[in-house]
Amino acid sequence: MSYVKANNILPEKLIIEIQKYVQGETIYIPKTESNYQKWGTCSGGRKAIDERNACIRNDFKNGKSISQLADNYFLSPETVKKIVYSRN
Repeated sequence: MSYVKANNILPEKLIIEIQKYVQGETIYIPKTESNYQKWGTCSGGRKAIDERNACIRNDFKNGKSISQLADNYFLSPETVKKIVYSRN
């Protein structure tokens, strides 16, 4: 996260109003909910997990057991069960 000087982006009236509550401190202003992105969207992590889970479901449909899938994908049997029995 990078910091931006308030003087460079906010109107003077707003800075004066904020100074009534805090001075010389770092504050965090959150994004609006409409600007949130889901986990892994930028890094590609979500896509990788979705692809892995699709492969696990496919392998399960083709006859591999839960324990085989857990060993192959380095997951616990409980995690594999959640993946193959979910309604995705």
